[in-house]
Amino acid sequence: MKTIPHRLYLSEDQIPTHYFNLRSAMPEQPDPMLNPGILQPVKEEELYPIFCEALAHQEMDGSTEFVEIPEEIREVYKMYRPSPLVRAYHLERALGTPAKLYYKFEGNNTSGSHKLNSAVAQAYYARTQGIARLTMETGAGQWGTALSEVCSSFGPGLDVFMVKCSYEQKPFRKDVMRVFGGRVTPSPSMTTEVGKKILAMDPETTGSLGCAISEAVESAVSHPNSRYVLGSVLNQVLLHQSIIGLESETTMEQLGEYPDIVVGCAGGGSNLGGLIAPFMRDKLTGKHTGARFVAVEPASCPSLTRGRYAYDFCDTGKVTPMARMYTLGAGFIPSANHAGAFAATA
Repeated sequence: MKTIPHRLYLSEDQIPTHYFNLRSAMPEQPDPMLNPGILQPVKEEELYPIFCEALAHQEMDGSTEFVEIPEEIREVYKMYRPSPLVRAYHLERALGTPAKLYYKFEGNNTSGSHKLNSAVAQAYYARTQGIARLTMETGAGQWGTALSEVCSSFGPGLDVFMVKCSYEQKPFRKDVMRVFGGRVTPSPSMTTEVGKKILAMDPETTGSLGCAISEAVESAVSHPNSRYVLGSVLNQVLLHQSIIGLESETTMEQLGEYPDIVVGCAGGGSNLGGLIAPFMRDKLTGKHTGARFVAVEPASCPSLTRGRYAYDFCDTGKVTPMARMYTLGAGFIPSANHAGAFAATA
């Protein structure tokens, strides 16, 4: 009987050279984002004041199958990639299951999560365009940590709007961001017009990602040579996170295995989306139709299971384009429970 190591590593030269664009395999494209002023599909150039031009193009591109990963990004990836695929032998025994259980561990880097995959790319494209300052939101703090770390090397200044309850619950997380040079502000704050409005309606609010996104976008578009970066949800982020699934696919091929069930956490969705990308491609194209995909979401913010599928704003202040999605409402504020994060993908 073949013994499978506890941890399976690819070699450095097996880091993917291209991201995979899952939308290129979709027979029908997702509904477009809408300009809220005219309720018409957003054009790529309309995103230029918010995102770097290269990222705006990736956001709108539904046809390019593979996008080359610049060598400078791959050099950074080599510090922590390829990430291991781990066989969960003890969990198998505890469950008494004949199934083989694997998880892709994405926490073996300074930021502690998969967020670094997209942070490296977004900071690189910002620096390439000559952007001097980036703004962003962060909830649990992993996205803020990842961007702070990369910006300390690549150069754009960084302003982080951190959900207020997490800012208060996780003092060491904001300290890590500040060590790397990130300027951290609890959100909602009095530093933006939308923050002032939210606080005027509820001075005791603990905040939400929707609030923090509103502030970060307003700050980006109201300052010269600034752009906004988002750590999940967007097509561009799913593209960057596809590196998780591509590595998993290669490792499974070396094992002579193919997954029957692929499970991932789904908050903003890029962790799940990145993991399933090549396997979902196989299902959409008919190459392999057996895999089942399971999204696991927090009960405190159950958008997939309790939300309605409709066009809505992506932020509380209603300054972003509208997207068709499962939504609990742009004004939804989750309970102020401790915000954890995920470093492993099952």
